[in-house]
Amino acid sequence: MGETWFPPRDGAEGDGGGVSHGLLLTFEITILVLAIFLGFEVISKVPTLLHTPLMSGTNAIHGIVIVGAMLVAGLDHKDTLTTIVGLIAVVLASANVVGGFVVTDRMLEMFKTRERSEPKSCAATSRTSSI
Repeated sequence: MGETWFPPRDGAEGDGGGVSHGLLLTFEITILVLAIFLGFEVISKVPTLLHTPLMSGTNAIHGIVIVGAMLVAGLDHKDTLTTIVGLIAVVLASANVVGGFVVTDRMLEMFKTRERSEPKSCAATSRTSSI
């Protein structure tokens, strides 16, 4: 069995002008691994004070993932695996977005000023105790 070749991007027919599946998979895995290392290095350098605001904002921005997941789930070819993966992606992306908003709300609650309650007067307590 030979490898499957993709045609060149410009559509011209030629010998050896395409990219094999194996080579394309190697490129994609290399990019994934580099993105993982880069993401880890960037996140590990963020100070603790900024971690929660940045992560909550990033989770909220991930709403675009929901759009992509809905596109995958609603493709014309109704392959069962694609539909299931799309549905799972919609559920997980929705949980991510909701979690981002919940964390942001909790973070903002920490910065609100609390109203001071009025201390009970001593006269009100002395009336009930002298019977």
